[in-house]
Amino acid sequence: MKIVILDADTLGECDLSEIKTLGEVTSYGFSKKDEVLTRCKDAEIILTNKVVLDESILSALPSLKLICITATGMNNVDLDCAAKRGIEVKNVAGYSTSDVAQHTMSMVLHLLAKLSYYDEYCKSGEWAKSPIFVHINGGLKELENLQWGIIGFGSIGQRVAHLAQAFGAKVSYYSTSGKNTQSSFEHKELDKILSQSDIVSIHAPLNPSTKNLINRTNLPLLKDGAILINVGRGGIVNEEDMTAFLKDKDMYFGTDVLEAEPMRAGHPFLDKSIATKLLITPHVAWAYDRARERLLALTAKNIRDFLNK
Repeated sequence: MKIVILDADTLGECDLSEIKTLGEVTSYGFSKKDEVLTRCKDAEIILTNKVVLDESILSALPSLKLICITATGMNNVDLDCAAKRGIEVKNVAGYSTSDVAQHTMSMVLHLLAKLSYYDEYCKSGEWAKSPIFVHINGGLKELENLQWGIIGFGSIGQRVAHLAQAFGAKVSYYSTSGKNTQSSFEHKELDKILSQSDIVSIHAPLNPSTKNLINRTNLPLLKDGAILINVGRGGIVNEEDMTAFLKDKDMYFGTDVLEAEPMRAGHPFLDKSIATKLLITPHVAWAYDRARERLLALTAKNIRDFLNK
């Protein structure tokens, strides 16, 4: 089997040895749209994370039998076209639940402790000039007994709920689908989550009901000093509205996702006036070491299952 990996760089430094036992593997760090056909012309199996495989590409690849998406989301592949052409499409799910939850906690704890401020204070040499042993000038909030509201209560949202509860936070949630109900945690409507929580974290998928869910109409509901975290999908939080709100409101925003990735030059979040209120990571919440190992193992399983039919 000829296997082509189109964007191996999105997996970081990883061990592809198991994949290589399953066929003749050609791996590319990243592939532009106009490179895909040439690189995949003889491919029987394609691995892609975010490279788009639309109808124009799929219809020109007669040998293609299987697409393995090295992610959960499948919106980069034309699934209807693939089905019509008899091309199987497999994704992976559940490989990064604990890691996204850990990343959520890291962002919240970072902002509660104002770690960026204190790190810069020390490294700038200011602590060395101090006449006293301590410098307390950057917030420092205890998590215990704070109200933590969760938007999106699937497996990741539920894992975060238990972690937050272990720190002593009082947890409530809003289910964006309306399907998830947990008697051990209080359910609230979205407006109540925003207005009553000290911390709000988003773990929802992007769909018509969550597009721009957080915007200029409901951002004012947030408490002074509130922390909002988005590790769900870009597009759930309106970025222009959030930028304007951060300039005027005493609040903090941490996000691992943007509506368009990579971050564009001149993005409003690069405004220096909001830098101390903003924590951004480049879509890495899913990409911790063991999560990527599980992802590749599940991808290899998808290929083996296909070959063993």
